[in-house]
Amino acid sequence: MAPTSQFPIINMALLAGEERPAAMQLLHDACENWGFFEILNHGISTELMDEVEKMTKDHYKRVREQRFLEFASKTLKQGCDGQGVKAEDLDWESTFFVRHLPESNISEIPDLDDDYRRVMKRFAAELEKLAERLLGLLCENLGLEKGYLTRAFRGPAGAPTFGTKVSSYPPCPRPDLVKGLRAHTDAGGIILLFQDDRVGGLQLLKDGEWVDVPPMRHSIVVNLGDQLEVITNGRYKSVMHRVVAQTDGNRMSIASFYNPGSDAVISPAPALVEEEAGGAYPRFVFEDYMKLYVRHKFEAKEPRFEAFKSMETETSNRIAIA
Repeated sequence: MAPTSQFPIINMALLAGEERPAAMQLLHDACENWGFFEILNHGISTELMDEVEKMTKDHYKRVREQRFLEFASKTLKQGCDGQGVKAEDLDWESTFFVRHLPESNISEIPDLDDDYRRVMKRFAAELEKLAERLLGLLCENLGLEKGYLTRAFRGPAGAPTFGTKVSSYPPCPRPDLVKGLRAHTDAGGIILLFQDDRVGGLQLLKDGEWVDVPPMRHSIVVNLGDQLEVITNGRYKSVMHRVVAQTDGNRMSIASFYNPGSDAVISPAPALVEEEAGGAYPRFVFEDYMKLYVRHKFEAKEPRFEAFKSMETETSNRIAIA
């Protein structure tokens, strides 16, 4: 296990003062060398975060805990779930997903009370603003024109895809048998995570070693998805990460994914492509990438990129022959 002492933690309050250049450099280094960082003083009120945490944990206890315990008991006893999927190919998590953009579905999700829906809507609005602020800072560090990344994400329909995965990782008596969440990179754009500050388990892969992402009160953990790796032509990279199941404690995880719209055409930004070398990454429609991703989520990202590069080459050859 690699040490976490160097894990990048960025105080966003410093962006408004004399220490802005140093904070921007730390952000740039985090995106280049880690693909992950943690932010403090991000503008979301601690009162709202406390409310979200309390309601999320209460909802799990009230609605989801018994269902999960029944699933867990059968899985550990039989070594597989009801569909015959082996325990090592399952994730020890209880989740539900809320879509915010392009159209919200929060009113359609069963078992959420009105207060929880209201608080989650407020939280999502704050996260959306924070995601767009962070994309603006990335543009600045990369030398891209202002608003380039948000425009790239919006696509022809003019809206990104934005949603939240609410997860609980209950205590696991057999962490040797089943993972909390298997290792993967995230398919999309920029991911904002509000995680439990008492129960750890999130790890990222750096230089061949797994590094703990330190739980911190009222922080937001940020990581970059595959689409930002493509748009930045590899300057910034998505990183493999996982959740290790814990024998004690129930870990809360609220991960919000600010992704391109389904119709957005993703390719390296021309300003980041050297003319001689060309783009190292393919051009594709985000929806097509997602169709491939869902079949190969827990595998390396490089074959996904190569698959689309091969399709590009075949298309170019057909045009040349025609």
